[in-house]
Amino acid sequence: MQTRLERTKQWARALKRDVLALWLAARDPRTPWYAKAVAGAVAAYALSPIDLIPDFVPVLGYLDDLVIVPLGIALAVRLVPHDLMAEYRREAALRESRPRSLTAAVAIAALWVLALTAVTYWIYRNVR
Repeated sequence: MQTRLERTKQWARALKRDVLALWLAARDPRTPWYAKAVAGAVAAYALSPIDLIPDFVPVLGYLDDLVIVPLGIALAVRLVPHDLMAEYRREAALRESRPRSLTAAVAIAALWVLALTAVTYWIYRNVR
């Protein structure tokens, strides 16, 4: 019988494999456009080295890693046709390296800069 820790590790490995499979799905012309859009967004966010909500933020920092990313993966997996997803999962399991999404990292960094600029502007205008 598997322990809870073994099941959790197995679940985490499956999520990592599915992120890579979704990255492959987003790049394949056989994937429907709507599935490509969701798969690409989820894979880019999951593969980005920068989190939208940094992990040092209490509670919310890990919320995206524990809830939002797995829910996004589940949605994207449902949108990709089953036979194609099985193929992408097989290919992902054989890959050694994991891609990084520099584009997603830049987009998230730009969002943070924009948010900090807006907060600074608001403080400047309202706290005098």
